[in-house]
Amino acid sequence: MRGSVPAAILAAASVSAVPTESTQQALGYPSLFLLVLIGALVPVVPTGALVSSAAVVAFHQTAPFSLLLVFVTASLAAFLGDAALYWLGRRGLRSKNGSRWLEAIRSRAPEERLEQAQGKLAEHGVAVLVLSRLVPAGRIPVMLACLLAEWPLRRFARGNLPACLAWAVTYQVIGILGGSLFPEPWEGVLAAVALTVVVSAVPGLVRRFRQQPKGAR
Repeated sequence: MRGSVPAAILAAASVSAVPTESTQQALGYPSLFLLVLIGALVPVVPTGALVSSAAVVAFHQTAPFSLLLVFVTASLAAFLGDAALYWLGRRGLRSKNGSRWLEAIRSRAPEERLEQAQGKLAEHGVAVLVLSRLVPAGRIPVMLACLLAEWPLRRFARGNLPACLAWAVTYQVIGILGGSLFPEPWEGVLAAVALTVVVSAVPGLVRRFRQQPKGAR
């Protein structure tokens, strides 16, 4: 009996050390919102991997509507971040001296990609916004094309809303697939992150392959 008392205390301590679902949700959703928002403003944060990882954790939780809350949180943060960056870009266009936000957008939109985005935007309009969110590194060139075409913020927001919804669904599905393949959440998170990295790398590899001479291929 005496030996079982310390064991029971250790077991209780280990259980209490594991955050409950309510604690995870109270910390997780605000963190996801903030990180996706920052990632939309500063396009260096892997927001797709964040959404997929959050979807894995939500998939393994018993609380209802966990996946729905991940979807709402991610899509809302992406939409607000895009709208804020677009507004800052428009201010930079109207300013004589420009702005660091506009320069940051220009620096991430190579001339070739910008010309392609401008041509597709002129031909297909709002539909290009949806595709730009789904294609890795496609969001910024299309956003700059919208800025140079002098789209008002309201028009950009109308087209960007379905783009953010489709983006959140896509990466959440990746997370659900990763979560369903493994019993432990951390295993699903690793699988989702790996799949996200592969999906993000494919367009760049395809572009490099197309740019190579036929003899080098």
